[in-house]
Amino acid sequence: MFATLKTLFAGANARAEENLRDTFALDLIAQKIREGEAGLNAAKATLAALIQRQRMEQTQRDALHKRIADMTARIEQAVAQERMDLAQPAAEALARMETEAESRKQLLDRLDAKVLRLRMAVESAHRRLQDLRLGQVQARAIRHERAATARLHSTGASPLDEAQDLIARVTSEEDPIERSDILAEINRDLTGDSLTDRMSAAGIGTPTRITAEAVLARFTK
Repeated sequence: MFATLKTLFAGANARAEENLRDTFALDLIAQKIREGEAGLNAAKATLAALIQRQRMEQTQRDALHKRIADMTARIEQAVAQERMDLAQPAAEALARMETEAESRKQLLDRLDAKVLRLRMAVESAHRRLQDLRLGQVQARAIRHERAATARLHSTGASPLDEAQDLIARVTSEEDPIERSDILAEINRDLTGDSLTDRMSAAGIGTPTRITAEAVLARFTK
């Protein structure tokens, strides 16, 4: 039973985490992009330091090669002049310089490889950040669109639908005046007044009401 409860709690936690990530997805995207930008800036700084060191090593190596060329020429002149007392220590110095030059070459080769790898990584990260920024814009637009749609249908019916229903209810209401006239007509039918009025209007029997024509007739006689 404990294992089952543990599984249920784990599932509930996973669902809660998913819901939280969905709710704050835009904030999480922005934060991850900021972290990516910070990492990219750090990588750029490291790359700049490596390039600076690479250039310094290249400058020192070039200067060393010039010294080697100069020493080589001097040794040749010393040997030609049979000055072995000068040629011997010059040869030892030349050997040390050539050893240093080889070490500097190996170091420069390693720096070149590091600069190349880091430059490629920086360029790749830069492209990914550009894609992520575009995705962030698209995600924000989609979220705003969904939020607007949700507000229109937040209660199951949009405000426009509710307004249409209210208009239909108002226009379908019964007219109380018309109802009163119909009720009076029904009462006249029940008492026989309606039939008497119709016979009077047809000229049968005594008129039940004074009409405008009867009033005008009094003035025209």
